[in-house]
Amino acid sequence: MTLRVVFLGTPAFAAPSLQALLADNGMQVLGVMTQPDRPAGRGQKLTPPPVKVLAESHGLDVRQPVRLRKEPDMIDWLRQQQPDFLVTAAFGQILPQEVLDIPKHGTVNVHASLLPHYRGANPVQWAILNGDAKTGVTTMLTSLGVDEGPMLLKIETDIDPDETAADLVTRLAVLGASILPGTLKEYASGRLKATEQDASQATHAPKLDKDAAMIDWHMSAELIHNKIRGQQPWPGAATMIENQIVKIHKSLAPQRWADSKEFMNNGKPGEIIAIIKAGIVVQTGSSPLLIESVQPPGKPKMAARDWANGAIKHDTQPLFHSPEKVEI
Repeated sequence: MTLRVVFLGTPAFAAPSLQALLADNGMQVLGVMTQPDRPAGRGQKLTPPPVKVLAESHGLDVRQPVRLRKEPDMIDWLRQQQPDFLVTAAFGQILPQEVLDIPKHGTVNVHASLLPHYRGANPVQWAILNGDAKTGVTTMLTSLGVDEGPMLLKIETDIDPDETAADLVTRLAVLGASILPGTLKEYASGRLKATEQDASQATHAPKLDKDAAMIDWHMSAELIHNKIRGQQPWPGAATMIENQIVKIHKSLAPQRWADSKEFMNNGKPGEIIAIIKAGIVVQTGSSPLLIESVQPPGKPKMAARDWANGAIKHDTQPLFHSPEKVEI
């Protein structure tokens, strides 16, 4: 039996799922919906989303609604495909009930968390921000409630203490793709039953904005480290020194830094207490944190040691600080 599928997805996270469907002989991808092309990069050139690029390379029909729920012609196109499934992966738009009613077997979403934990826009980022040791991907039936639908399959993975959100998203995209075709086949055949989520166990992963970038150096080293890696690439992590914003790209997990005890309690939160070969040592609310990579204003990302040697006067007490609100 060949399953007829329309795929709805937009960013790089979604591309492996579409590729998995295209590579499976039991699937017929009828077409793709994705977000409109957007300006990107320094030149703000109109750029197609990764899913569109992949779909067009396979000769698929691609539709790009601005707001699907307000575009009857796009909804009519979906009906005309007569799909067995709609499959969504980071599509970026909430589907109305009239769309959810179209496919024969339902709409399956690839969600980057172990539901019911981390429902919402930024599940990968919040898993790292909260210091979780594990995460995963859940395939689920889509309902009107955000990420509240019944669960189908799950796949779990460990989170490395130094892994960034960007790196983890890439890994989870591949993991999700690995269980997607099987989810559709098993559910369509009746061998896989959907399981309702326990709403009492649900946690939420709200969207992050640029105001979340600023580091509070009174927090613990572990929380700051999780913020730096969990907010890559957006909204990033940043601080200020001498009225200049410095972006912090990489730090080292406190438990992996063997020399951290050498610098214990040598300064106040935010103070750069040492410049060493591996980077700069900054005091936090708990213990020192090693910063390995930074980006000063108007310059590319660079080794923290190189930046500090050129930017910091060694006869001063350099101190990172973070106002409540600042343009990043």
